[in-house]
Amino acid sequence: MSAAVINDTTVTELVGDAVAAPSMHNAQPWRFLYHRRDRTIDLYADPLRAMPTADPEGRALRIGCGAALLNLRVAAWHAGLCPEVSVSGERDASEPVATVRLREAAPHEIDHDLAGLYEMIGQRHTSRYPYAEEPLPDRLRQRLSGQAQAEGAMLSFPTGWHLALLLDVIEEAESDSAYTGDPDERKWVRTGTAESDTAPDGIPEYSLGARKREGRAPVRDFARGHAVTDRGAAAFERTPQLAVVSTQDDDPGEWLAAGQAMERVLLLATREGVASSFATQALERSHLRWLLRDPVRGAGPVQMILRLGYGPMGARTPRRAARDVLEITP
Repeated sequence: MSAAVINDTTVTELVGDAVAAPSMHNAQPWRFLYHRRDRTIDLYADPLRAMPTADPEGRALRIGCGAALLNLRVAAWHAGLCPEVSVSGERDASEPVATVRLREAAPHEIDHDLAGLYEMIGQRHTSRYPYAEEPLPDRLRQRLSGQAQAEGAMLSFPTGWHLALLLDVIEEAESDSAYTGDPDERKWVRTGTAESDTAPDGIPEYSLGARKREGRAPVRDFARGHAVTDRGAAAFERTPQLAVVSTQDDDPGEWLAAGQAMERVLLLATREGVASSFATQALERSHLRWLLRDPVRGAGPVQMILRLGYGPMGARTPRRAARDVLEITP
């Protein structure tokens, strides 16, 4: 693999891969600033795309930025570049959450584990459809856990009483949201053909998935409160497979690490033919989030809950163009 020339075109392509990352309600809460002189990319969290009701601390915002950072690293390694990353734990929105210095990498330096995930960046999509009851093989679960560990986080697969507890808490949060309404959620759901097909962000109508007729899969009904065409109803998993991303502490630096771990897990899962979606309902309720921890394992704060399984891989959702989120300076 020959190293790419580090210029504006290269950086724009890297950012184009970074913005394929998932984020809460597909709000895409990131900005990039490239400094030609020292070949560094500053990644900023965009407060204009924050969720004041569902994410008052900016935790989910940082997780989304972490996912974008992971994609940027994967794309850089694939291009033969070494991304040297420094992370900030500051909450100040005027400061970058991470800075990536680019340099040409020698062949022996390439992180082939990350570079090998590159093709999955464009194939990973959120799937809000039913999955098969077929469990993920233990060996695959171990590999997915290893991906999270490589980014400084933990990935566990709850079973038994812990899985039942998680599903109960998520259902309570979903019911609460249905009753009280969620302005953040309503803002980012795109309905109607015109808006759904042209908006560069948010959740388009075509990706809402089927309504849940039965089953315990924690699938969020984003169509609630919106006039949308009939999506039909389907039976979802009776025993969904959840994966919990947790960290040692609960601060901005750990949230960024959780986002990188989450995206690394999702890219490998995609390569292995595993569909995925998110179950964030309880994470958006501070009085419920603490209930999600596993007291037996002693794991730290829960940062994200993934639903994994074998089924439709989901449709591609819109992304803003790199030129809309990237600024280049001398």
